[in-house]
Amino acid sequence: MSILLAVLAALCLVASLVPLLPFAHGMVRSFDFGRLQAIGVAALVIVGALIVGEATWVILTAVGMAVIAIVIQLVYVLRFTPIWRSQTARFAGDIDSAATISVLACNVKQGNRDYQRVIDLVRETKPDIAVFMETDAAWAEALKPCLAEFLVTVEQPQEDSFGIILASRHTLRDSEIRFLLNEEVPSISCIVELPSGREVRMIALHPEPPVPLRDTLGRDAEILLVAEEARDEPLPLIVTGDLNDVAWSRTTRRFLRISGLLDPRQGRGLFNSFDARFWFLRWPLDHIFHSRDFELVTLERQRFVGSDHFPMFYRLALTDRDRNETPSEPTGEDMAEADEAVRVESSRNRPPAGSDWED
Repeated sequence: MSILLAVLAALCLVASLVPLLPFAHGMVRSFDFGRLQAIGVAALVIVGALIVGEATWVILTAVGMAVIAIVIQLVYVLRFTPIWRSQTARFAGDIDSAATISVLACNVKQGNRDYQRVIDLVRETKPDIAVFMETDAAWAEALKPCLAEFLVTVEQPQEDSFGIILASRHTLRDSEIRFLLNEEVPSISCIVELPSGREVRMIALHPEPPVPLRDTLGRDAEILLVAEEARDEPLPLIVTGDLNDVAWSRTTRRFLRISGLLDPRQGRGLFNSFDARFWFLRWPLDHIFHSRDFELVTLERQRFVGSDHFPMFYRLALTDRDRNETPSEPTGEDMAEADEAVRVESSRNRPPAGSDWED
């Protein structure tokens, strides 16, 4: 029992230290995802040591490693709990007279054919903007009756798990399907005209997933390229989608510093959106980030719709005040590494990771 506890504690400590390595490779970056699981296993080691009740050097070493692992992981996770200060202020005005925008982001999972669950959720939540990811031709066809209830639809169905659809109940301007760094990975950019007359830039993206046997520059570079765009965007801005990256990762934190955008989950909760099928393997993978023009009205994880992702529903209020936390400024290293990632990824042509997962 003592040896088993020591082995588990050592694994937790290794899992906590590996993400500190500055390597953009799936074998390293994959350890960013399991921070909650590492905390859980390390906590079990401590409980197991208490049950054993012997202060041998093996037990003490196991407990020490488990405590160190928990401390390291909490440095990253704690900001996504209610004990942390909220980065986005809670809207406290008159919601009926406010300029608000609601967004439903849903990775449907291409192989999922439970179309009606998704359609029912859209009709129930009635979002101003609905973003669907992993939409192939079959999904695009199945969603047509539902999408007909929206004013404008921008579609790029694909058979490789990178299809994307954006539907809006408001007028869109400058809507564009973009292939930022890979000709097989689309994203959508548009300007949403709210009924109040104000305009909001919306960017929806779904970059490549990390895989253990190749680098993560495809994902990282696309996220960081959008961060650089966001930094120069004069309009109020919302970025949403399945970023295939967790909220506390090196890349996401760098994205926030470069873009100047805010994460409404900070100070509120994890809102784990993946994996919807297994409660013990979950982390926050689906995101919404916004400029300081917005305050939070609603942030909700939605019910299971047959996908491996839970849909996420957000409502933001566009305000003329700024009660939000000031985001951290990017460092010179942030900008240099972002530029380098974009330069390297834009100079090569390769199939995106994960394009064959639904074959």
